[in-house]
Amino acid sequence: MHKLFSIAILLAVFSSCKPSQQRSSVPEEDEEAKALLQGIWLDDNTETALLKIKGDTIYYSDVASAPVAFKIIGDTLMTYGAQPTGYKIEKQGEYIFWFHSAVGDVIRLHKAENTNDSLAFVHDREIPVYSEVTKKDSVVTYNNTRYRGYVYINPSKIKVMRPSVSEEGLGVDNVYYDNIIHICVYEGKKCLFAKDITKQMFEEIVPQDFLKWAILSDMDFDGVDAKGYHYQATVCIPDGASCYMVNITISTDGQLSYKLAP
Repeated sequence: MHKLFSIAILLAVFSSCKPSQQRSSVPEEDEEAKALLQGIWLDDNTETALLKIKGDTIYYSDVASAPVAFKIIGDTLMTYGAQPTGYKIEKQGEYIFWFHSAVGDVIRLHKAENTNDSLAFVHDREIPVYSEVTKKDSVVTYNNTRYRGYVYINPSKIKVMRPSVSEEGLGVDNVYYDNIIHICVYEGKKCLFAKDITKQMFEEIVPQDFLKWAILSDMDFDGVDAKGYHYQATVCIPDGASCYMVNITISTDGQLSYKLAP
């Protein structure tokens, strides 16, 4: 009897330690509110097309701003770009949508009745990729030997998304395309060195929180000396004043080293 009583006590203790099955506390998306947003939305004051909403994507009229996924959760419009952003909804109806911008102002929109307003949304087509290669070369003399250094700036299809705030106070991702830069050094017709340079090569010396928004924008051949061949790369955040200059040294046996320019 005592043994059976002990077993009953143990079972009661184990059952009390089991985690209770609770319903998920993750807020659900408001599908009805999302359905109301489908269409083109105009600014109440200027009547200009500002947003186009189709499915779960918001398209902006600014050519430089990338489309972004969104959800409506509770009274908040959530966008999921390079950085998630939440906007408190002030008022929503079939033809009205008011919400607070990233800077606190209330953006007042109404739904367009004219489908021609969709022509404002250039993101219905791919942002063009420029294919023109920029070539630079220069000649230097070291120890009575002439060297020619080449730079080929090749635009790529590698997108760089830079978070920004539009004039209307919307958090947007501006789209740019990174470059891959080919460098080579010649003595007469003999190629002494050739390599493609990308911004990722500088991740140990350029801060990561800067590098992820930046592009490899330029390169210059700086000369030749006893240490090897020298180039200087420019890594910049587009449309910004911030840049890092990186000095590249290539030894005569083809080893690369990098350091930030003073």
